[in-house]
Amino acid sequence: MVGVAGHQLFEPCAIGPVRLRNRTIRAAAFEGMAPGHRPSPALIAYHRAVAEGGVGMTTVAYAAVEQRGLSFPHQLWIRPEIVGELRGLTDAVHAAGAKASIQLGHCGNMAKAAVAGGRAIAPSGRFNLYGPTWPRAMDQGDIDRVVESFGRAVELAREAGFDAVEIHAGHGYLISQFLSPATNRRTDAYGGPLARRVRLLREVMARVTRAARGEVAVLVKTNMRDGFRGGIELAEGIAVARTLEQDGADALVLSGGFVSRAPMFILRGAMPTAVMSDGLTGPMRAMVRLFGPWLVRPVPFAENYFLADALAVMREVRLPLVYVGGAATRAAIDAALGRGFAAVALARALIREPAFVRKLAEEEGRTPDCDHCNYCAARIYTTTMACHHREPPPPRLRRALKIVEGA
Repeated sequence: MVGVAGHQLFEPCAIGPVRLRNRTIRAAAFEGMAPGHRPSPALIAYHRAVAEGGVGMTTVAYAAVEQRGLSFPHQLWIRPEIVGELRGLTDAVHAAGAKASIQLGHCGNMAKAAVAGGRAIAPSGRFNLYGPTWPRAMDQGDIDRVVESFGRAVELAREAGFDAVEIHAGHGYLISQFLSPATNRRTDAYGGPLARRVRLLREVMARVTRAARGEVAVLVKTNMRDGFRGGIELAEGIAVARTLEQDGADALVLSGGFVSRAPMFILRGAMPTAVMSDGLTGPMRAMVRLFGPWLVRPVPFAENYFLADALAVMREVRLPLVYVGGAATRAAIDAALGRGFAAVALARALIREPAFVRKLAEEEGRTPDCDHCNYCAARIYTTTMACHHREPPPPRLRRALKIVEGA
């Protein structure tokens, strides 16, 4: 099947110096498979399975560029002592014919002191209920250290054999916190109008592109909208995209939403908060149980839910764009590729079926058996990513899950 006037799903795709065997990318959905902040056998096995399942490139998610950027004890932290272990992952992916990417980010005001080694940092020292954290406003020394950490992380990723990096500038993490007027209340050169709020991202891009040396593709995940009143809207999202094109990004992954203010704008559907709270303890467990349905409000799911905004960005830039958001069927994938997107990123479909891409090649009308209940997303706060179809939940959670499925 061919898109209307664009690309074919199973034709090769070039992103910067990297050539993919087809136009599918495993999106950077957090796996929760890095105990001790290092890659586990389960993480390697999962990405090997996705590669063997036919994807063009698989993305290892949510790797912190420094300890201060960590939120979870089972989150990856890229540092010299794990390069050899990461090389084992990239070797496994390459042996299966796919390319390997790693998402690099910093949690900012979402970082937890117990794992981050100190108080969270952010553009402004404002209370973050979702953490909950009360971060310290970053000074110039913090900013310079973070910029250097991103560059060093790219150098380590290149050493570990990754073909691409994805700089996480969306979803309300540190760079996104600087970009958003809702979380950036600074009055210095990094705050105020967008031209100043984008400064940290531009400094990161300068260091990252220098570290990549033209050998590693540099993708950037960026918000088109933050998804709540007072955040970034489409006009500023487009302006950020133009800036990234000027600053040397090889491709953009166009997304939206803010984990601390509009998390379901990212995923769509409802969140089974009973699953989210199940692995928590103490006050956090009680808070999520009591206030979770109010804090994590559902947003209706629809196929290709970011497509209209992404097309608006496409009209303003010329670099390759990766579509993400509700591309869960062959028809939805072809609709995005047919409009000219360079590739489509898949998340929940590949959690449900790691071999989904290969099955699409074998059976054109194939659809993943994913009901978008977000059980996989709710689990990651305390344990590993998993689909309830592949790893049935314990009896105490089945009722809550059915409520969400029937919503």
